[in-house]
Order: sequence, then structure tokens, then C-alpha cells
Amino acid sequence: MKAQVGDRLIVESAHLGESRRIGIITGLHHTDGSPPYDVHWLDQEHEAMIFPGPDARIERRQAEPGTS
Repeated sequence: MKAQVGDRLIVESAHLGESRRIGIITGLHHTDGSPPYDVHWLDQEHEAMIFPGPDARIERRQAEPGTS
């Protein structure tokens, strides 16, 4: 798993009835983009360092219009 600052980290729910968690990656600990990541969780408005498990995926940040 590789990420960049600004990518979304999506963690699918492991239990029925729970929603997925979505966070924005705000910091990297390795230059190659490997975990762990500093993540700002959107559902609880806090930041934490996380080692994503197999239920997590990265969604790349979309380039802003007019940039490449």
C-alpha cells in the first residue's frame, strides 16, 4: 500500500451495521509512501497514526482543475 498526503484512506466496516471510516492522509512516515500514515478522520474530527489493515484501501486525491 502506497499513499500521498491528501489521499483518502477508506476502512471498510468489519461489523454489520457499522459504517466505513474515511480519513485524509495528512502525513507520511516513509518517503516511499508506505505505512504508517497520519490520518485526519472525518467522522470524529481527530488525527491519529495508523497502520492500515486488509480492510483498508487508498483513494487517490483528485487533481484540482487547471493543475496536472
